[in-house]
Amino acid sequence: MKTYSRIIGFGHSTPSQCIHNYIIERHLNLKYGTIEQKTGIKSRYWATKEETLTDIAIKAGEMALKEACINKNDIALTLLATSTPDNLLPPSSPLITHKLGLLNSGAIDLTGACSGFLYALVFADNYIRSNKKPVLIIAANLLSKRINMSDKDTAIIFGDAAGSIVLIPSESKDKRGVIGINLMSDGSKYDLIKVPSSGTYTNQKDLNINDFFINLTEGNNIFYSAVKIMTKSAQEALKIAKIKATDINRFIPHQANNRIIQKTYEKIGLSQNTVVNSLSEFGNSSAATIPLSLSLENKRRSFRCGEIILLSAVGAGMTGGSVVFMI
Repeated sequence: MKTYSRIIGFGHSTPSQCIHNYIIERHLNLKYGTIEQKTGIKSRYWATKEETLTDIAIKAGEMALKEACINKNDIALTLLATSTPDNLLPPSSPLITHKLGLLNSGAIDLTGACSGFLYALVFADNYIRSNKKPVLIIAANLLSKRINMSDKDTAIIFGDAAGSIVLIPSESKDKRGVIGINLMSDGSKYDLIKVPSSGTYTNQKDLNINDFFINLTEGNNIFYSAVKIMTKSAQEALKIAKIKATDINRFIPHQANNRIIQKTYEKIGLSQNTVVNSLSEFGNSSAATIPLSLSLENKRRSFRCGEIILLSAVGAGMTGGSVVFMI
């Protein structure tokens, strides 16, 4: 019998404000319908001034823990994937574990941009296989705090959300849990997506207000790089899992925009009816999009034992990867 990781709880949360396209289109002087036509997004949620990253992360975690029906004292590790912590220092995850009442849990923040959840999942799976203890993963972002509302490239796509899963060790003679992994990076595209003032590189004397916001450059380069990385990593993960694209029951990609999602599933060789899409209602919340989609999809149509799902993401850096997971 081999130990594998099994998902027993899903959770998600958003801030209170639902922002429909017409609000942004009016602000940017765009024609009605432009945003949906360009991105596939109809609405997204943005935090108020009072709402914090840890607020929505805790709600998503609470939902996953409740669904899992697990003793909170059994959670041994909490992983938070985020690019927008409450503070650069200290990390947000210890505060989350404290407020969730996870008395025996370690805690760490992971910054993997839009790929953060996948990296957290890989780390959690290995932790469970070696330590045989439950793990809570939360991915959350408040990207609205990093949007320049005069920038059409960023104001139209980004949203705020959190998604969460609870993983436990389980045993089986057959393959279960994570059965295929491929992680990638391409530092030659490092400057395509960035917040210039977010680290120690920039001299404070050189800062201007726009350096505190997300900057997207070379949109076409981002598109082709994203499709390339997600497609290649998915194909490699399928090879490692020793299965074909036609064996995938559901494909949950990072919700960047509809063009990237469509081109990626076509290149992988997946049928459209396998694709899970939460983009239209929630927009792009970076690392949170995949666990958010997982939670929403499980409520819409519960995952069945033996189902094979493919998760793929790409983000700033560029970082990327794919995971094949057998439920």
